[in-house]
Amino acid sequence: MDLKANKKILIYGDIMLDKYFTGNVSRISPEAPVPIVKVNNEHMTLGGSANVANNIAKLGNSPILLGFIGKDKNGKDLVSLTENEGVKLESLTMTNPTITKIRVIGGHQQITRLDFEESLKIDTSLFGLLEEKLSKLVNNDISVFIISDYLKGSCTTESCQLIIKKCKENSIPVIVDPKGNDWNKYNGSYMITPNLKELEQVSGTTIINSDEEIKKYALPLLNKFNIEYLLVTRSEKGMILISREHTINFPTEAKEVYDVSGAGDTVIATVSLGIALGMKIEDAVKMANIAAGIVVSKFGTTPVYKDELLTAMNDISTKLLNRKELIRIIDNEKKKSKKIVFTNGCFDILHKGHLSYLREASKLGDILVLGLNSDASVKRLKGFDRPINNEQDRAEVLSFLDFIDYITIFDEDTPYELIKSISPDILVKGGDYKAEDVVGREFSGKVEIIQFVDGYSTTNVISKMSPTR
Repeated sequence: MDLKANKKILIYGDIMLDKYFTGNVSRISPEAPVPIVKVNNEHMTLGGSANVANNIAKLGNSPILLGFIGKDKNGKDLVSLTENEGVKLESLTMTNPTITKIRVIGGHQQITRLDFEESLKIDTSLFGLLEEKLSKLVNNDISVFIISDYLKGSCTTESCQLIIKKCKENSIPVIVDPKGNDWNKYNGSYMITPNLKELEQVSGTTIINSDEEIKKYALPLLNKFNIEYLLVTRSEKGMILISREHTINFPTEAKEVYDVSGAGDTVIATVSLGIALGMKIEDAVKMANIAAGIVVSKFGTTPVYKDELLTAMNDISTKLLNRKELIRIIDNEKKKSKKIVFTNGCFDILHKGHLSYLREASKLGDILVLGLNSDASVKRLKGFDRPINNEQDRAEVLSFLDFIDYITIFDEDTPYELIKSISPDILVKGGDYKAEDVVGREFSGKVEIIQFVDGYSTTNVISKMSPTR
């Protein structure tokens, strides 16, 4: 599955900055009966609608985030974070401080949360700026528009209806993560994704978490608010997709629930990406359900990464990663004390010699990483008439080999920078190389030379395929 297809997704809503101070608790304060947290780490993540955008970015897309931020330090930090995380920010400046939430964590327990926020009032001037931005951004290039409402003031009836109107003019589906009991502002959207509590709020009653009860209260909302789908998240019971034609249940995919922070953001991000990619609505929801099962097993506001999702979906293409993804995964594998083996090559026409070489390399450690020369790199090394097979085809064929764990394509003439970035335990080269001549050897723990099988080479294969001269 190609989650990286160039589909533009635009997100509008309440942008937040999440800060975490983590440490250990060993005593109670003498000043008051509260635990003392000795802080040993602090970090920031994107929150609110920005977390929705971050989820989409980590799934391989390039989202556009639209919303209000302050002119304070937290606003500057948020701008830097979006750049680092691959989110294109179209910001609107407000006089309010940037919405910021600070969580203090002792061990694995949240001790307290500090909220810094003021309710946003969108006056005529700010609305004009928003309308101007939307006029530039909303066009036929946008595949899906997400409204992420946290009731902080960005998502008013006027702003939401402006978005829905402009999207309808361009045939763009609008998907809403709602808050509160006023859904009139979402009238005309394509899909709304409430949890059970949010469904209760708009229905004005307590709802039992059963199929029939949810369907009873959800179905009337489709007509009342002129929407096509309701996707209700049901905690331990998974999700239920409701339309006028049918109701489909999706049992939970979570193996262990650790933290539900940001789970709703992951759901709307993943289902929106699926719709943008042209998936059937049922398949998009199934993918979102799997993603939700991953994210609730993590701590804090954390996105789901493409490789995690594809692995959970048993998709073979999860082996092919970009360099940033590969570095993150290899760092995690090293923390598990896994021995990392690296080798590289063109692997233009796969033959017995390649298979023997790669199998032997895999036996040297726990994880085999293959650096694959890009098409441009192969041309520079082998000549203009090479490669015979393009880089994506070569990568896909190699992905079916069980003894290769990860593949990444590099464009340089040598894998020097790639080896430097992952620092493998064992660097493998084939043929009659001497260890001291192998590129990148200084970044690996050990160099191993594996002899090629006699009589097998891509050049020989191509020669046999050529007409007799």
